[in-house]
Amino acid sequence: MKKWLFGLVACLMVILGACQTQTAQTEQVFRVGMEANYAPYNWTQTQSGKDTAPIENTGEFAGGYDVAIAQKIADKLGKKLVIVKTEWDGLIPSLQAGKIDAIIAGMSPTAERKQEIDFTDSYYMSTLVLVIRKDGAYANAHSLKDFSGARVTGQLGTLHYDLLDQMKTASKQEAMSDFSAMRVALESGKIDAYISEKSTAIDVVGANNQLKMIEFKDNNGFVVSEEDVATSIGLPKNSELTEKINTILKQISPSEREDLMKQAIRGETTQESQHFFMDMWIVLKKNWPQLVDGATKTLYISLIGTIIGLFIGLCIGIIRTIPRPKEKGKNLVLSLVNGLLSVYIEIFRGTPMIVQAMVVYYGSALLFGFDMDRLVAALLIVSINTGAYMSEVVRGGIISIDKGQFEAAQAIGMTHLQTMRYVVLPQVLKNILPATGNEFVINIKDTSVLNVIGVTELFFVTRSIAGRNYQFFQTFLVTCVFYFVMTFTVTRLLRFIEKRLSGKSTDNLASGQMQVAEIKET
Repeated sequence: MKKWLFGLVACLMVILGACQTQTAQTEQVFRVGMEANYAPYNWTQTQSGKDTAPIENTGEFAGGYDVAIAQKIADKLGKKLVIVKTEWDGLIPSLQAGKIDAIIAGMSPTAERKQEIDFTDSYYMSTLVLVIRKDGAYANAHSLKDFSGARVTGQLGTLHYDLLDQMKTASKQEAMSDFSAMRVALESGKIDAYISEKSTAIDVVGANNQLKMIEFKDNNGFVVSEEDVATSIGLPKNSELTEKINTILKQISPSEREDLMKQAIRGETTQESQHFFMDMWIVLKKNWPQLVDGATKTLYISLIGTIIGLFIGLCIGIIRTIPRPKEKGKNLVLSLVNGLLSVYIEIFRGTPMIVQAMVVYYGSALLFGFDMDRLVAALLIVSINTGAYMSEVVRGGIISIDKGQFEAAQAIGMTHLQTMRYVVLPQVLKNILPATGNEFVINIKDTSVLNVIGVTELFFVTRSIAGRNYQFFQTFLVTCVFYFVMTFTVTRLLRFIEKRLSGKSTDNLASGQMQVAEIKET
C-alpha cells in the first residue's frame, strides 16, 4: 500500500508540475482566442514571420488578417500578443471563463451572440460565396436557384449554416465542425457546395485548382443584413477594453484594412501531387517534430490518466466491498459513501469525455473562478473518467476471488484492509491487467477529444498541419500510422508483462502464503 501511495503522490506531483503558475506578467499579455485554422483570417505555421504571433503552449505561430489586427491592438494597449488556439465552439466559453481576453476570429456580431458577449465596431466586411468543384454539376451556376438538388452545408454554430434556409431547392446537409472538414467533404464528393466568405474562398481556390467559388451579383445571392456580414471583436460583457479597442480600430483606415487582407490572402497553389505515398512522406518529413510532440503528449496524458484512474478504481473497489458493520452509525456512513461513489461512477460512465472536458475546463472558471491549466484539466478528466470504469473492473475482479479466501483470512484475524492487501489485490491486479491495458489503449485514442479545450495532443496537431497544407487525407493517414504504432506497441508490451506475471504466479502465491503465515504468527 505504501508503494501505491508513493506512486499516487508522484503522479500528483507530475500534474502540479505541469500547471503553469499565473503571475503578474499575465496582466501585460493580450490573450486572443481564434481557431488558427481559417485562412486568410487566421492559420497556423511552424516558423515565426511578419505579422505572426506565438500560439500558447505549442511552439507554433499564428498568422493571418486577424493576427495582424490583433497585433495592432496589442501594440496600442502596450501588451504582448499571445494567441490561444481554440475550437470554434469553445471560443465564447473561453471568453466567458476568462481564459482569453478577446475573440478575433472572423466572428459576426449576431443577436444571439450579443446576448452572451459584447462586440466592438466592425473591423472587416465580408461577402458570402459558395465553394464548389470545377468539374461538378453546378460549375456554371449564377444564382441560388441554380443549386436545385445540390447538397450544401455550412459551419456549425455560424450564420452560414442558417443561410442555407434561403436555398429552398437545395438539399441542406448536416452542419460541419470547421472549414477543413467541409473542404474534405467537397473534394471527396460528399457535398456539392459549402458557404464561405469570399476572402477565405479565394485562399482555398488558390491552393486547390480543382475548386472554384461562385460569387453572386445583383439579387441572386444571399439576403443578409450589414450586421450579418460584419466581422467584429468579441469581448466579455461590460469590458473596459471595448471603448479602447473601438478607438484603436478607428485609427486603422479602410484602405489599410484592405491592404492587410490582401497580404493575408496567400493564394499559393499547392504542389501537384505525383504519388499518394510520396505526399505522405513529404507530410511526415516536414512535420515530424510536431507529430512526435503531439504523440508524446498523447502518451503522457494517457499513461498518467490510466495510472491514477487505476488507483482510484482500486480505492473504490476496496470501499465498495467492505462488509456491512453491525453498528448503525458506521453502517449509515458506509451506505452514504457507497451512494456517492455510485453517483460518481454512473455520471462519468454515462457521459462522453468530450462533454466532461468542456464542463470541467470551462465550468471550473465560470462557477468557481478557478483558472485551470489545459494540461492539468486534461489529466484530471482522463483520470476521473478512467477511475469510473476501472472501479467496476476492480469490483468484478474482487468478486471473482473465491469466497473461501476471504473466510480464511477472517478466520486468522485479518482485517478487511489486510485481506485486500495481502490476499486479494495481488490476484486482482494480475487478473485485471488485460482490462487495464485495454483502458490504456482506449485512452490513447480518446485523448483526441481534448482538442475541444485546446490541448495540443496528436489530433490537435494533425488538424493544424492539414489546415496548412490542404492535404487532409494524406495528413490524417500519417496520423493513423502514429496512433497504430502507439497502440500496437503498448498492447505488445502489456502482453509481455502479462506473460511474465503468469510465469511467476506460483512464486507470487507462495510469497503470499508466507506473508499470511507471518501475520498469523504475530
